[in-house]
Amino acid sequence: MRVTVIGSGYVGLVTGACLAETGNSVVCLDIDEGKIARLRAGEMPIYEPGLRELILARMMSGKLSFTSDVAAATAHGTVQFIAVGTPPGEDGSADLNHVLAAARAIGRYMSEPRIVVDKSTVPVGTADLVREAIADELRQRGLGELGFQVVSNPEFLKEGAAIKDFMRPDRVVIGCDDELARATMRDLYAPFVRSHDRILTMDVRSAELTKYAANAMLATRISFMNELAALAEAVDADIESVREGLGTDTRIGLSFLYAGCGYGGSCFPKDVQALLHTAQAKGVELGVVRAVEHANAAQKHVLAAKIKARLGDDLSGRRFGLWGLAFKPDTDDMREAPSLSVVRSLVAAGATVCAYDPVATDVARPLLQDVPRVEFAENAEAACEGADALVIVTEWKEFRSPDFDDISRRLRRRLIFDGRNMYRPAAMRDAGFEYHSIGRRAV
Repeated sequence: MRVTVIGSGYVGLVTGACLAETGNSVVCLDIDEGKIARLRAGEMPIYEPGLRELILARMMSGKLSFTSDVAAATAHGTVQFIAVGTPPGEDGSADLNHVLAAARAIGRYMSEPRIVVDKSTVPVGTADLVREAIADELRQRGLGELGFQVVSNPEFLKEGAAIKDFMRPDRVVIGCDDELARATMRDLYAPFVRSHDRILTMDVRSAELTKYAANAMLATRISFMNELAALAEAVDADIESVREGLGTDTRIGLSFLYAGCGYGGSCFPKDVQALLHTAQAKGVELGVVRAVEHANAAQKHVLAAKIKARLGDDLSGRRFGLWGLAFKPDTDDMREAPSLSVVRSLVAAGATVCAYDPVATDVARPLLQDVPRVEFAENAEAACEGADALVIVTEWKEFRSPDFDDISRRLRRRLIFDGRNMYRPAAMRDAGFEYHSIGRRAV
């Protein structure tokens, strides 16, 4: 099948590469000519495990190519995926300018029937706006409706595991009102669901809402556990034991039940805000979802508060080693990363922070360029050199079993603040560290 993917960001690149992997002829379009040039040279604009290798292999096979030529890209694909960004506006609503610009470009250049697929995360009703934008361009060209269809096909990709999620999906949601378009989408996804049909078909608006509902539910689980962690500390309980007690209930499960220093990334924060904006516009109050947003905003300050409670509100002259900048491991995504709140809070109190992240440093550096006394280390050990304490914000695998003897020699004092509960308190006590984590008794 011939496929065009409009937008060469996170979702667009993963979608294009994975569809090319199953034999489709895929063209990825982006109006950023510099990005297209870098992609053709094998340079990735994002970090995602396995993505570069997959893209290079499909480029070599001729199944995947990149272009900034809108007309050529529109002419190529029978199926046109819109996978552009939908950043949050000041009021929390999803900014659809890029989506509608892509729709207008399709209408401006298409000369044959096309299936247009909303892959971007968009609010309910966007498919209608996309349909009208394309139809308006066609009318201006005197081509009428030209038989195109608009489909909602939300993505459910976890950063750090996106290729696996696309290749072996939990489910594929297709929102469609046309039987031929529905059949085409089923054929496109058939190679990914051969062992078990995980394709769910529904109306377009239900598909659009499903994406926001899924992310809001996952965000709710995280914020619920973070609030329970505060209670666990107050009553001298261990949130990790509570998590096991909850998660082994088959009605609940263990996923997204980890207490920590807040969620971030490109999806949860903006999708929760967009869902709240949609509900407000319709006169519906989502009290639970609003509480989730408030709880997460507060949680991003918990780690810095623990540090100040132990060392004082005035951290002048204090130095901290910080492990982890990305909002989660296996990505360089810094959007809404809790580390930004932690660093800014510590520096505002007078401290110096030396941060290390395996892949996100180059992305983080410009985001913190306005913050004084922030340094970046080449490795985890160097970040600890001369620090009053080690602060852990992202649970990268390389932090799981560090050389604690080496760390203790580098630190001024054996003091660790762990925002991701990576270690057992008893083990840290036996190693001679004072250890503060989330929802567990300090040792």
